[in-house]
Amino acid sequence: MVPLEIAIDTDYLKNILRKFLLIPSPTGFTDEIVRFTGEELKRLGIEFEITRRGAIRANLNGKLKSPDRAIVVHLDTIGCMVKQLKKNGRLGVVPVGHWSSRFAEGARVTVFSDHCRTTGTILPLKSSGHTFNEEVNAQPISWEYVEVRLDERFENDSELLQKGIYVGDFVAIDPRSEFLDNGYIISRHLDDKAGVAALLAAAKAIIDAEAELPVDCHLLFTITEEIGSGASAVLHQDVAEMVTVDNATPAKGQNSREFGVTIAMMDSSGPFDYHLTHKLIDLCHAHKIPHQRDVFLHYRCDSAAAVEAGNDIRTALLSFGVDSSHGYERTHIDALLSVAKLLSLYMQSSPTVMRDQDELSGLEGFPVQGSSS
Repeated sequence: MVPLEIAIDTDYLKNILRKFLLIPSPTGFTDEIVRFTGEELKRLGIEFEITRRGAIRANLNGKLKSPDRAIVVHLDTIGCMVKQLKKNGRLGVVPVGHWSSRFAEGARVTVFSDHCRTTGTILPLKSSGHTFNEEVNAQPISWEYVEVRLDERFENDSELLQKGIYVGDFVAIDPRSEFLDNGYIISRHLDDKAGVAALLAAAKAIIDAEAELPVDCHLLFTITEEIGSGASAVLHQDVAEMVTVDNATPAKGQNSREFGVTIAMMDSSGPFDYHLTHKLIDLCHAHKIPHQRDVFLHYRCDSAAAVEAGNDIRTALLSFGVDSSHGYERTHIDALLSVAKLLSLYMQSSPTVMRDQDELSGLEGFPVQGSSS
């Protein structure tokens, strides 16, 4: 089946991304964004189910039920949790997800207590050169050396308790998003809300064009990717191949860019499936989608969680370049449109290996690496 090139609604992609970025969703505090995602799927006319904890399994019907495919993005982000109510009326915090306190210093935050929301700022313990002189440059980089200064009058830990602020409260990092006229998008949490927006834009394009899919395509939205378990418990049992959409990391020593699609060949969990990965590369060549390949040594995604959970599936990772990932991130609309275009083509493409409709079978139909047959 030859995929048709269909238009991606740029305005929709940008507008839905803006809305997602405004919804706080650190891992463990994702109910609101799950509800929002569900309502958007309803609006698009896409059927879906929600697991007990909130992961979403949506479905675009194809001509065949098997060997079906999945595309996965994650709704959760990095954040913090209150670890200590301090005697000075400030909060000690620990990270939710893997990220450095270096990227937290100066961040505006919202603390979610049982019955209130309180804004604040993450600051180093020694945050004023007028007070501490050169000591501000000598303090270590660690979560033990930052604290949250709330935007209300709290002079001790008792006043924090009276307000209803407790150890274990979630701390969401405010996005501070900017959409520039030159196409750059700067914000916290582009990982992976930009991926969510690209996937929804691709699904909308398929629906608007009434494009025919050869097999069922499941859209998966996970809620615990940042702590490693993501896609471990959301797959349909008969899924044969899964593409993860997440951020790539343009930096010295990497081949990723903030433009086009970055196709990962391997991450810290090992190589991705040869045949599925090369299928995505072939689609890029055939439809002139700018792309590059990269290898990530300090990175893992939902594909790893799915395989480690015992799923015998082919996995791949396609990415949009994000400069300063898990910090104050930047990407370009060109990358998101390229990802959405590739996803729309992939959804329309034939199964990577037709033999995969059976969990176990013989050599007939088994592929050969490095062969065009």
